Amino acid sequence: MNYLGVGVSPGNVPVYHGTNLKVIDRRVRVAELVLRCVICGLSVLAAVLVGTDTQVKEIFSIQKKARFTDMKALVFLVVANGVAAAYSLVQGVRCVVCMVRGSMLFSKPLAWAIFSGDQAMTYLNVAAVGAAAQSSVFAKLGQTELQWMKICGMYGKFCNQIGEGIAMALLVSVSMVVLSCISAFSLFRLYGGNKAKPNSGW
Repeated sequence: MNYLGVGVSPGNVPVYHGTNLKVIDRRVRVAELVLRCVICGLSVLAAVLVGTDTQVKEIFSIQKKARFTDMKALVFLVVANGVAAAYSLVQGVRCVVCMVRGSMLFSKPLAWAIFSGDQAMTYLNVAAVGAAAQSSVFAKLGQTELQWMKICGMYGKFCNQIGEGIAMALLVSVSMVVLSCISAFSLFRLYGGNKAKPNSGW
């Protein structure tokens, strides 16, 4: 039975579906905000670790400076993490505004936009981490068939810091995968049969 939005369970315990929906939405919003803050911070850290990494090595009286721009995959990683940080910051502000206003996400176009943006950022960062990891393996192990040297044998400090940056970027990618699942839940719950009446465009 259902009177005025109040369901009655077999045990005659009133269940307020609207209240439950708000509780679930609040928990999802908190989890989303935490993840976006984590992604923003780790993305900045990864970009800084890789982007500021340099090491000078003297080879036959010639100084050679290693920097992240020497490998296009690392440039891609820095750009991808910079974009992820900016995107997460904007979405984090949106989450804070929604939580302060106490509004719920009922707009399907907005939910689709958030879902699509999260998916795009996830694919972008996973691709960047994959490319950077592959390049790092070549730098670490070399490629004898192509006569590629083991660069990390000469630039140890440079490679260690790059490795730390890639590790941070990997954590960003994993967090974004989880965040994509949350945004998918927020979107597809709008198509459920028990969704509440919309009272806000957020």
